[in-house]
Amino acid sequence: MGEPVFFRRAGSLSVGEIVELTGAKLLRDFDLAASVDTIAPLDQGVPGTLVFLDNPKYADQVRLTRASACLVSQRYADRVPETTAALVTPEPYAACAKVSARLFPDSMRPGSVFGGSGISPGAYIHPEARLESGVTVDPGAVIGPRAEIGEGSVIGPNAVIGPDVRIGRECSIGPHSTILYALIGDRVIIHPGVRIGQDGFGFAMSARGHLKVPQIGRVIVQNDVEIGANTSIDRGANRDTVIGEGTKIDNLVQIGHNVTIGRHCVIVSQVGISGSTDIGDFVVIGGQVGISGHLKIGMGAQIGAQSGVMADIPAGAKFIGSPARPAREFMREVATLSKLAGRKSGPDEDTKV
Repeated sequence: MGEPVFFRRAGSLSVGEIVELTGAKLLRDFDLAASVDTIAPLDQGVPGTLVFLDNPKYADQVRLTRASACLVSQRYADRVPETTAALVTPEPYAACAKVSARLFPDSMRPGSVFGGSGISPGAYIHPEARLESGVTVDPGAVIGPRAEIGEGSVIGPNAVIGPDVRIGRECSIGPHSTILYALIGDRVIIHPGVRIGQDGFGFAMSARGHLKVPQIGRVIVQNDVEIGANTSIDRGANRDTVIGEGTKIDNLVQIGHNVTIGRHCVIVSQVGISGSTDIGDFVVIGGQVGISGHLKIGMGAQIGAQSGVMADIPAGAKFIGSPARPAREFMREVATLSKLAGRKSGPDEDTKV
């Protein structure tokens, strides 16, 4: 049995082509025609591969690489061996991503799991649905009445697209996803198992019981958003839940009803965002953060992993901890507690626990 190749290479690139693609500068004379066939980790670089150094933690590995080329910052460029092209750039990781996308274009957006094109005979498409040319629908997918799907989009197996849903062009909807009461922009990637548009958690609480509040809003997902596997985004209760352009959401994130997330935010795994929270542009939220409802997170704020956010966070601020507080304040508290814990008990102090 042969070893499977999941991502086939579109071709090779010369060192000269990599320089042109990334804008990197060649540190010293090198054969610009030398060929690069693939990307490799720094410690596995061999002739024909491109490696990069972005994290100083791995700086010592550069001297040992045998790769054909290495993308590296100016600070560590002199560590690159003479047998490797040192390509100097302020952003080695981003530059490597550009090269990888050129070598392996199929890795950029999930395609048909069934390996086909067009409408599979095993798909269930309502006669009132409207699909533009070039849409691929895998077996088992269900597309409801009056749904509209744009050119070049791929609907994975067993995905469910509800009535009146709009999906833009060049989107990828992963297997077993459900999209209800939602408008999806162009070039959106939705990974397997994502749930969009289900009821928000809305109940009028009382001593007599909990009365269900109708959720009559929508979910709006703007262009170039990526949503990780098994993430859940509730539709709005009385206004829309909105995910802004270019935002990237990791796996296993919960976003409540009426939440507004700005443009180009990054939200890491296992974050929970309660209803009616307003998050500005370019906000970064670390893993396992919990955010209470009806809060405002200012533009460019950064929230450290496992923080519990219970109050508004100003624009550009860095918060961490539970309850979340300014990062410097949190660090001072940790340092103070560490010093207190390190003190030796006196002879008259009770040391029993």
